[in-house]
Amino acid sequence: MTTPVCTSASSAAVFPSFSSYVRARGPVLLRTARSLTANPSDAEDLLQTALTKTFVAWERIEDHRALDGYVRRALLNTRTSQWRKRKVDEFACEEIPEPDPLPAPDPAEAQVLRDAMWRAVLRLPARQRAMVVLRYYEDLSEAQTAEVLGVSVGTVKSAVSRALAKLREDPELAVAA
Repeated sequence: MTTPVCTSASSAAVFPSFSSYVRARGPVLLRTARSLTANPSDAEDLLQTALTKTFVAWERIEDHRALDGYVRRALLNTRTSQWRKRKVDEFACEEIPEPDPLPAPDPAEAQVLRDAMWRAVLRLPARQRAMVVLRYYEDLSEAQTAEVLGVSVGTVKSAVSRALAKLREDPELAVAA
């Protein structure tokens, strides 16, 4: 048996669609979700879950003027369910285990490696150097690099491959690493 769909003109005028409701009330509902969790990302996930439940029930909700209450109840129920399902990974013990500290990398050694890498890149032919700089220093995709340089994607792939092979064989980088 299906629940009757809301047909009153006043309810339809309040929020004619689910998306218009979310656009209008989203920020207020997000504040409510943030009050239920400590982490802003968790609050966004919680609101998304509650809105998904609301969307599924959209046609069954008779009074669209009471949507905020429906979503708030969905937020609370979802948060309660999450809290009940959480896994407790804490155990009581007499002594607190301390992890072995990892040795911090020496900033001077890292700088030596960066300098050696840059000198090796400068020794590459101009075209290969341009492609390596665009791909790895500027973080462009192969397609973007090809577009900037006016070459095909295949040309970028092969030139970058040859450049990386030269960098792997560079004697200064072998010593620095």
